Amino acid sequence: MKSNVSSVKRLGRNFAAALLHFVFASVGSAQDFPKHALTMVVPFSVGGGTDSIARDMAKLMSDRLGQPVVIENRGGAGGALGADFVAKAKADGHTLLFATSTFATNAAISLRLPYDPIKDFSPIAMIGRGPLLIVGSRQLGARTLSELITLGKTKPEGLNYCSAGEGSINHLAGELFSQKTGLSMTHVPFKGSGPATIELLAGRVDMFVATVPTILTHVHESKLPVLAVTGAKRSPLFPDVPTMAQAGVPGFEVTTWWGILAPARTSPQVIEMLNRVINDAASSETIKARLEREGADSIRMTSAGFTKELTHELKTWQAIAKTANLH
Repeated sequence: MKSNVSSVKRLGRNFAAALLHFVFASVGSAQDFPKHALTMVVPFSVGGGTDSIARDMAKLMSDRLGQPVVIENRGGAGGALGADFVAKAKADGHTLLFATSTFATNAAISLRLPYDPIKDFSPIAMIGRGPLLIVGSRQLGARTLSELITLGKTKPEGLNYCSAGEGSINHLAGELFSQKTGLSMTHVPFKGSGPATIELLAGRVDMFVATVPTILTHVHESKLPVLAVTGAKRSPLFPDVPTMAQAGVPGFEVTTWWGILAPARTSPQVIEMLNRVINDAASSETIKARLEREGADSIRMTSAGFTKELTHELKTWQAIAKTANLH
């Protein structure tokens, strides 16, 4: 009997010691962090809007962490190559992913990704969010969203719309537009927003659900009409342009976002520390002004909040993709 009691006590002491070791190791990992330079992977090519915002964030994060934050561009497969690299990196907080809304939309149509967008990542913070724009070609002749919808219903072949590629935010937003309006629409994917915009300007495609920086210059030069914004409220950049609900298409709210994730199983203490640093950087005048030029707002968000948002958005896009038979 005494032997059994001693064994139980010994097991209890061992468990307590292991628990204390885990707690102190976790605290220690946060206190020692960062031990060296961080790598922030941008899953797109050098020079784009996402790359530029990431570099602004990296500089501000470096100032606050006391270690360099180095940008590494790993473009390809709609952002999947860069995301996969981070998913398989050491979970110590030194390798991060600078993601956009395409992280969710690409995962929504891709059933064979080498990673799980939820299980293989620890979301740290979303830094900004902004609407897209419904833009028609001048050759189409639609001056309002209702005119575009009417044209689409009267054309035997329906309308076509361009995107930056399969699985992009433009692609799935176009599919949602088709579902909400009942229009027959043909998707015309391109390798990036630049080529898509060129075809829209030439009138070879009818419509583009575009990000603000992609299209802003052409709108200011009156080369392309903006028919609606996809956010819940009007954009300060386009105060005279209605929201989708105001233009007659309720239930259509689509935003693009930027956020930072770490590999799954990264210490919660490190995630919390990085969350504070990222939120502080995103609240700086540098990032606020930069996002305002993109038609977006900076955001302060907890890791749990970002996880909830990402999970909800992925489910939403998966449902849209399923309805459109994109799987």
